[in-house]
Amino acid sequence: MRVLLSWLREFVEVPAEATPEDVLAALVSVGFEEEDVHRFDLSGPIVVGEVLEFVEEPQSNGKTIRWCQVRVADGEGTDDAPAVRGIVCGANNFFAGDKVVVTLPGAVLPGPFPIAARKTYGHVSDGMIASAKELGLGQDHSGILRLVELGIDAPVGSDAIALLGLDDEAVEINVTPDRGYALSIRGVAREYSHATAAAFRDP
Repeated sequence: MRVLLSWLREFVEVPAEATPEDVLAALVSVGFEEEDVHRFDLSGPIVVGEVLEFVEEPQSNGKTIRWCQVRVADGEGTDDAPAVRGIVCGANNFFAGDKVVVTLPGAVLPGPFPIAARKTYGHVSDGMIASAKELGLGQDHSGILRLVELGIDAPVGSDAIALLGLDDEAVEINVTPDRGYALSIRGVAREYSHATAAAFRDP
């Protein structure tokens, strides 16, 4: 059973300073078997961007790329941090006006995969428009992540790490057949409350 700490905190008072290891130790103390701690292995800057426009450019290898202009900040920006970035993208499942997740130079995605401005397909791509898989959110690599599909309309330049819960952490425990109630967040929260005397609440 994998338990996101943000979900656990909806049911029980987990101290803000508690680490995943602390939570796991508390659950082990009431008889659960320890499995693992999970963290999103990435760092910013990763922001919400808006695709302003793009040009489709067929390549000699048969692939068609999109040379995109993507707004990643309000205002004019600066020479070092322009508000509009030129980004090469190989996906074609998005439209002008879409809000997307943009990993800017200096970001590191799971792998680790560091992001830098680099020349590709005749352009300098100043960042990357990310898919769900590249962000560690799932296995879908068929196209980039469009925030509208998640029901999200956040301001351009917003921190996408916090927005998508990519700063969350999880603990994983082994739940034996006789403790089926612990296959729910509510059940795990009640056991954590028993272990630590933390206040339990039932939303």
